[in-house]
Amino acid sequence: MSVSLAVLILVFLGIALRQLFHLPLKIWQIMGIGALIVFFTGQISPLSAWAAIDWSIILFLFGMFYIGTALEESGYIHEIVSRYLLEGCSQKMLAFVIVFGMGIFSALLMNDTLAIVGTPLLIKVAHHRRIQTRPLLIGLAFAITIGSVMSPIGNPQNLLIALQTPIVSPFATFLKYLGVPTLINLILLYFFLLYLMGKEEGYFHEVETSVPYNKRLMILSRIALGMVALMVGYNLIASFFPIYSIPLPGIALIPAFFLMIFGPKRKEIFSLLDWHTLIFFIAMFVLMRSVFETSSLKEAFESPTNFMNTVPGIIAFSVILSQLISNVPLVALYLPTLKYLTADFGIYMALAAGSTIAGNFLIFGAASNMIIIQNAEKRGDRGISFFTFAKYGIPFTLLNFLIYWLFLTHVV
Repeated sequence: MSVSLAVLILVFLGIALRQLFHLPLKIWQIMGIGALIVFFTGQISPLSAWAAIDWSIILFLFGMFYIGTALEESGYIHEIVSRYLLEGCSQKMLAFVIVFGMGIFSALLMNDTLAIVGTPLLIKVAHHRRIQTRPLLIGLAFAITIGSVMSPIGNPQNLLIALQTPIVSPFATFLKYLGVPTLINLILLYFFLLYLMGKEEGYFHEVETSVPYNKRLMILSRIALGMVALMVGYNLIASFFPIYSIPLPGIALIPAFFLMIFGPKRKEIFSLLDWHTLIFFIAMFVLMRSVFETSSLKEAFESPTNFMNTVPGIIAFSVILSQLISNVPLVALYLPTLKYLTADFGIYMALAAGSTIAGNFLIFGAASNMIIIQNAEKRGDRGISFFTFAKYGIPFTLLNFLIYWLFLTHVV
């Protein structure tokens, strides 16, 4: 076993057991320590460490964190909660909003965006109603993971597949292969979330809270959010024509810079940004690259078995390996192999489905999971523990796997 792989296992154990044994470390600190160990022990060179970091994702997250923090600081998120999710909003309606509203929007605005905006929103809902946040956050995590499967811009790994494969009409192709099974999985999630929420008592007991409003920041934040939606819409149209599309970081950074230039409370927003999650992802990229370079994983991709070129094999392999090296690096490594072996669109869609639903298996499987958990802990909430997520996530992922497998193999 390589040093890097041993460090990765210790990092995973630390993250999994930190709440059980009350370890005085946050997730980002554990991942950061792991990255520093492999770096200073020479398991990865400075050049490889720098190249391992996906700066487009880091910049995108930075921009969205700034927009999300501005929305919260302006009082807009509190206004949305008060207006739509408290007064007259039943348990079934709230579950519907989480599963279908946030799930389907994640296909258009990217699941990480919904994780950033949705986490503080649902925490406020839970605090108003005096219920535990856990069911709502689990529902959010599963919904935005599943919903993002059916779109080439739903998550970074799907975007990678759309850009680096011979798919002519990405949106039409993703919907054709993945639209129906994704909706089936969302329907199942809706009933599962109702079950989790039904276990809570005192559902409609609200708590009065006062949130300071900043009208100017609220207006500018809504404009910034509208800019994000417009640029996503433009990219959607651009995908059907041979015209320039806006790079992923630009979708978040342009509205964020707009807020930095014209918006108030810049110092407060910068101080409240989720810097810890950005550090986590930078450290994760470094550690995962080190593991890949010093273990036998590289050989597995370079010499794939026949099973790795089948729909069930690709989905299963993607789900498992995404827990170790994360889904975006997995897709980046897997794509060259698949492009060499096949030109079947269904195979690429199996990679999209497997690498994405991997996020429902364990908390390590998706960036959006880590955003939700760390965002919640930043607000003093316990969030979702590793074992609680696994308790519900593993069987639910197996169900997701079965549905995508059957549909891609026997229906399309």
